[in-house]
Amino acid sequence: MAERPSLDVWLREAKEDAGAKDCGMFLFHNGVVRQTAKAAVREGAADTPAVRGMVFSHDAEKVEAARARALTMPGIRYARVWLASGELKVGDDIMLVLVGGDIRPHVIDALQALVGEIKTHCVTETEVY
Repeated sequence: MAERPSLDVWLREAKEDAGAKDCGMFLFHNGVVRQTAKAAVREGAADTPAVRGMVFSHDAEKVEAARARALTMPGIRYARVWLASGELKVGDDIMLVLVGGDIRPHVIDALQALVGEIKTHCVTETEVY
């Protein structure tokens, strides 16, 4: 698995980026492997066993295309993504996403859109019970 980057370093680098002068907000997403199965959380399937881990992979080209699309959203000046790969255990980081932009509503919308696109179209995740 690729080493998890430092959020502090990412934020420092983002603030040094050419687009930072137009950013009034940076927002992070840190996805983590949870013990509760997706079916239990999203569908209310109470009989689902506890998750012990996850096998996670991603398509780097699709992730980069999603990141590039986020940069075309209104007010967005910065976007960065890191994804884990391989066998993960409960508590391990799955993904880090940083978005920067002009105002809060634009940044929140872009972060939600980018994470949603990554989760829907760019990754494969298999829970291990």
